[in-house]
Amino acid sequence: MKIAVTYENEQVFQHFGHTEQFKIYEVQNDEIVNMQIVNTNGSGHGALASFLKENNVDVLICGGIGGGAQNALNDAGIKWFGGVKGDCNQAVISYLVGKLQYNPDVKCDHHDHEHGDGVHICGEHGCK
Repeated sequence: MKIAVTYENEQVFQHFGHTEQFKIYEVQNDEIVNMQIVNTNGSGHGALASFLKENNVDVLICGGIGGGAQNALNDAGIKWFGGVKGDCNQAVISYLVGKLQYNPDVKCDHHDHEHGDGVHICGEHGCK
């Protein structure tokens, strides 16, 4: 099994669609056997979901994630856990022992509205 975590400075990065790196863990018999940090080669939730699928990722652990990204991951057959904060390694260990604290209703709410001029710039608002 492969588990990817949105990554920045050993912490779970909080905006899936802007993830520049993933930390990918290879797991056998509920033990981490390998881990590596990989660059994403793209931006935006569609490209990132495709990147994860091409790298045979089974599970994603992340912070904020919008509805479009959730749908793209579901379509790719990747199980995801959003709303996670803290250390990447600890998040994976918690997942493996069934104690990962996540929010099944997490979403980036700033994708659901526009600003005065009808333009939205990601990064201006936080993700829940």
